[in-house]
Amino acid sequence: MIEETSGDATQRMSRCVAGLRDHYRKMRTGRANTGLLEGIKVEYYGTEVPLNQVANVTVEDARTLAVTPWDKSAVNAVEKAILKSDLGLTPNTAGQVIRLPLPPMTEERRRELTKVARHEAENARVAVRAVRRDLMNELKEMLKEKLISEDDDRRSQDEIQKLTDRHVHEIDAVLAEKEKELLQV
Repeated sequence: MIEETSGDATQRMSRCVAGLRDHYRKMRTGRANTGLLEGIKVEYYGTEVPLNQVANVTVEDARTLAVTPWDKSAVNAVEKAILKSDLGLTPNTAGQVIRLPLPPMTEERRRELTKVARHEAENARVAVRAVRRDLMNELKEMLKEKLISEDDDRRSQDEIQKLTDRHVHEIDAVLAEKEKELLQV
């Protein structure tokens, strides 16, 4: 029973860290990154479709993304979807290839994004701690109902705390890596 709780805790805390990494992948830095366009939906034959299901997205060079729709008739729809997104990118269309030059970020914008990254990391830490709180309450209930002994309760609490510390440390490492990437010119 305790092993189940521990396995569940590891899985839920790992999802918090994975969610932070996923959010950071979509965050704009100075370099071109295909993850930047992941959230964009394209109006294609009357249906909202993710961009990667309508076109091939590649990194052309350090500051340029290239989007090549598989269907020539989708070029305008893809271009509209990119303009409609809040990324602030202006597509340059040359035939069937849409190029997205990424303007260099100002120092002020880099600092702003660093604050956003720190805020997201704090949200991930709070989520990990919420998982810990839920598990501690679960252990208290189990102890109260005499399903586990006090020694097992103490051992499990220590294990959960170590698990929490490990995941918080992992979040801090992901944040440090993202800050380094953001502040790099």
